[in-house]
Amino acid sequence: MDFVSDRLVDGRWFRILTVVDQYTRECLCAHADRSQTGEKVSEQLERVIALRGAPQSITSDNGSEFAGQAMDYWAHQTGVKLDFIRSGKPAENGYIESFNGRLRDECLNVEVFLDLAAARSKIQRWKRDYNQQRPHSSLADRTPQEFAQAVMQRSFVLSAAERTNESTQDAVCVEELK
Repeated sequence: MDFVSDRLVDGRWFRILTVVDQYTRECLCAHADRSQTGEKVSEQLERVIALRGAPQSITSDNGSEFAGQAMDYWAHQTGVKLDFIRSGKPAENGYIESFNGRLRDECLNVEVFLDLAAARSKIQRWKRDYNQQRPHSSLADRTPQEFAQAVMQRSFVLSAAERTNESTQDAVCVEELK
């Protein structure tokens, strides 16, 4: 998870909280707001969890919104481990950095945002296209949504013994989806 910033046409800044599933490459959240706080981040993560369930961990930088008390409390309550990258090492969170670059190049740099509502609408449209229309070579040329659905279907078939070894599960899922 990370933030991307941009400006409205009147020059006011807004920030976009981006959350990407590192395994399926799905964008789970791209929420634009004038300001972002730990409380707002935890609210968005609650929405993601309601739809997809809680992850084991979330990788982010050490920004105050992620490393503050609100997120610490949220992580404790949900049992999600917050995994912070080393300061000055954005490559340690490469999936989100790559995603944010695409978001910037393909949406933020080509769209004009008159107000926050327009920004949210255009960003959500781009997110839907990213998740539902674009095949990824790393996902056996499936879209993130197709890959996630295949993984979810596959996980219902796995035996309890297979589920205890996540690295085996990941390898089996990727290999079968190719």
